[in-house]
Amino acid sequence: MSLFFILTRSVFMKIAILGGTGALGKGLASRWIKANHEVLIGSRDLVKAQEVALELGLPKSSAYLNIDAAAHCEIACITVPFAHQETTLLSIEDKLADKILIDATVPLVPPKVMRVQLPKEGSAALKAQALLGEGTIVVSAFQNISAELLQTDKEIDCDVLVAGDFLEARTTVIGLVEDAGLKGWHAGPLCNSVAAEALTSILIAINKKHSLQHSGIKITGI
Repeated sequence: MSLFFILTRSVFMKIAILGGTGALGKGLASRWIKANHEVLIGSRDLVKAQEVALELGLPKSSAYLNIDAAAHCEIACITVPFAHQETTLLSIEDKLADKILIDATVPLVPPKVMRVQLPKEGSAALKAQALLGEGTIVVSAFQNISAELLQTDKEIDCDVLVAGDFLEARTTVIGLVEDAGLKGWHAGPLCNSVAAEALTSILIAINKKHSLQHSGIKITGI
């Protein structure tokens, strides 16, 4: 795969959030808006996308169907539930060609969300890469962050593991992690996304057993 994406991140980026009407999508959108990025709210329901755009202080023109948000962005982030990941990605056809897709999908399979249940591709991020092909660079991130906290101004005491096959793409995403007020770490190639995705079920189990709400991960030894 050739490195066709922009290697150095511009100060402000046009970011499409595919599934931007959900809790995680709204949380990331609010953080990136505060960092002065241009955010496009994507959804399969345009009216709902417009409602969320207005809720976030954006004009209705910032709301798109997923396929149009993907077409107009510089970089995209998918934040849909695992059950809708495949249909969402297939619906955008080739609109993410020559772009980075941040995949925040966690392969939770209700009702047993405390049990790690990875797809046959190995991870949701690897599945996304297989669906989109080599024309898009998939980078895995944001699986272990509380969507509820992202929608607030609170400092989030949690780190983000960023996995992807290209150093420059991971670096771009880590910049956006920092713009969301978080600490990002290079976590190696995309196949390592399996660890971050699996950790979500473990954190859900920890929350339930220990009566916590927003457990997360931190890298020590700094």
